[in-house]
Amino acid sequence: MLRQAITRLEQADALDGAGDRIQSVVTAAVRPRRLRDLLHGSPWGHPLHPVLVQVPVGAFLSAAILDLVPGGRRSATTLIAVGTAGVVPAAIAGWVDWSETTRDRRRVGLVHAATNAVATGLYVSSLIARLTGHAGRGRALAYAGLSVAGAGAYLGGHLSYAQGAGISHAAPEVALVPESWTVVSSLASLPDGKTAVRKAGGVPVLLHRRGDQVTALIERCSHEAGPLGEGEIEGTGADACVVCPWHGSTFRLADGAVVHGPAGNAQPVLPVRVRDGAVEVRRP
Repeated sequence: MLRQAITRLEQADALDGAGDRIQSVVTAAVRPRRLRDLLHGSPWGHPLHPVLVQVPVGAFLSAAILDLVPGGRRSATTLIAVGTAGVVPAAIAGWVDWSETTRDRRRVGLVHAATNAVATGLYVSSLIARLTGHAGRGRALAYAGLSVAGAGAYLGGHLSYAQGAGISHAAPEVALVPESWTVVSSLASLPDGKTAVRKAGGVPVLLHRRGDQVTALIERCSHEAGPLGEGEIEGTGADACVVCPWHGSTFRLADGAVVHGPAGNAQPVLPVRVRDGAVEVRRP
């Protein structure tokens, strides 16, 4: 029954009107590219939202335990204040990620966000009750908030693990690359300063040649598996980057680092060598 409910939610196109309007608001509100990159986690090669979520989750769980411990209620109140404050940056990063994902994920994401908003409201009410001398009501509201937050966490897990939001869509390709050195091209056939797509064990690999040096990346974009082989090249030399044609994620060809989002994950790099004029790659 739960699986059926989630499937219906994924297909609930009645949410698209509200989702499209909210997406426009988020895009307009967070317009500077550097800020969006920061909120996506692009500078670190890892999505920022899951990291920020640990603050409110950890604070709320710890508060729930301390509320059961004699003498721990004052500390629980402090933790609830910290957790409530921590919701703000986590939510902002989550909304920015949400605004650049597919519609089926945005539908689940809307309910995920609404559930977390209810949980946050309960925690704010708990904090007010505690600070105004209604400790029993504050504890009850906090446990209600934790229960609702658990439902929100379930939806967040579904977004990541079942729908693939925020994960690297390029990482599974690495496991399909042969473990042994595999010839993918001749050096002479690769255009200098440009990219070329070749296959290693059936996996598309993006090769970039600079003189006698060649680097190799998984060709499918880590953000949404877009074809990097069709992307434009920006910059030259060691700073040359490839721009995904689908959503504009920009990766440095030398090491796969994310230069601009929406990708939060770096592009996987493959070991490469040139022997007797042949370019070989293998699984890391």
